[in-house]
Amino acid sequence: MAIVQSTSQISPAAERMYRQSNLLGEWKGTWTASGQAVSFKVVNIRGAAATVEYTHNGRTERGIGEVNGATIDFGAVTLGTKNGKSAVLLFSAGGGKATAILDKQTPPADDNKLVGSWAGYSGDNGMSANFRVLSVSGKEAQVSVTTNGITRQGTGIVYKNVIMFGQTQISTSDGQSGSVIYSYGNKSYTVPVSKLPKTA
Repeated sequence: MAIVQSTSQISPAAERMYRQSNLLGEWKGTWTASGQAVSFKVVNIRGAAATVEYTHNGRTERGIGEVNGATIDFGAVTLGTKNGKSAVLLFSAGGGKATAILDKQTPPADDNKLVGSWAGYSGDNGMSANFRVLSVSGKEAQVSVTTNGITRQGTGIVYKNVIMFGQTQISTSDGQSGSVIYSYGNKSYTVPVSKLPKTA
């Protein structure tokens, strides 16, 4: 899963009405008439603009698409999805029309930069952190968190390069170093962490 620094900014109203987050991700399929491969990747959505990559006939066009409710227009093509699993790609230019059915690609779990064991210590607040991300699947992550000698396991919520689990969250931008934030009452503590090398 490619983590892109420019995060999406989808308004809560647009998410409630159109589920615009369903559009995010990589879509692959074939044109109905010709059977040629085509893909459309929605990197991020910021209001009415979407950063996209459209690959057809062996070449990739990158640019900004226009978000209209549950669809994105990019040049002569429009992508739309209702369920976030399959999408329709429509091409219309100069009297020519084509349709493709695309399926969202599920990124391999291990591609997520957060998967692995993280540990660190903060001299500022005397807190240590041990956060294990066992797997990431879509918007859920299986995690194990140790704070003050107590280990809790369960399912965390994934949002971009952050995983939230109870009163704890971990984030990373490069997949090697990051930070863990604990919340206790109305205070929060930040601990810098590093990813531990994989053991065979």
